[in-house]
Amino acid sequence: MSDQNNAVPKSSLHEKIETSNFLLIALTLFVLTIGGLVEIVPLFFQKSTTEAVAGLKPYTPLQLMGRDVYLREGCYNCHSQMIRPFRAETMRYGHYSVAGEFVYDHPFQWGSKRTGPDLHRVGGKYSDEWHRIHLNNPRDLVPESNMPAYPWLEATKVDDSAVATRMSALRKVGVPYTDAEIAGAQAEVKDKTEMEAVISYLQVLGRAVK
Repeated sequence: MSDQNNAVPKSSLHEKIETSNFLLIALTLFVLTIGGLVEIVPLFFQKSTTEAVAGLKPYTPLQLMGRDVYLREGCYNCHSQMIRPFRAETMRYGHYSVAGEFVYDHPFQWGSKRTGPDLHRVGGKYSDEWHRIHLNNPRDLVPESNMPAYPWLEATKVDDSAVATRMSALRKVGVPYTDAEIAGAQAEVKDKTEMEAVISYLQVLGRAVK
């Protein structure tokens, strides 16, 4: 009787998983993969996340090149483009962001970490001249600003040879550029400065939702 009570129980499946590093990691990754697919895949078929809001248009060639400069200079490290549906945010920045505004953004500029203000509704808020002065030296307009200056943008021409290729690549992921728009893109940005391109991009942000 005592021998039966002292017998070591047979190893269970649960114990095998917990004592095998490889098996535990493999099964954890499998579960996370299934969970991720369940969360993400339905969004591709949800119209509210895949259809553009009324009035939204793809970026023009100049706006697109301005967005590339914006990303290159790391502006997204301090400025998000996602207004959350909280009263404090909507009072300061305007209507909260909706998914349909970002269907042509690859990648989108969402986020909540802000060193500078959110820029999603900055389009039309200031004049082109205000942006030019601000980018050249932010402290000329906002003395307490800690934003770096970008004076070289005014002296640097946009790389017009890259814009058609960029638009063709975006068309492959769903941005509805036409052949005519792609063909005329290089001429549209020829001799434009990066300063003009960035300002053009900033002036269109968030204007599709009133």
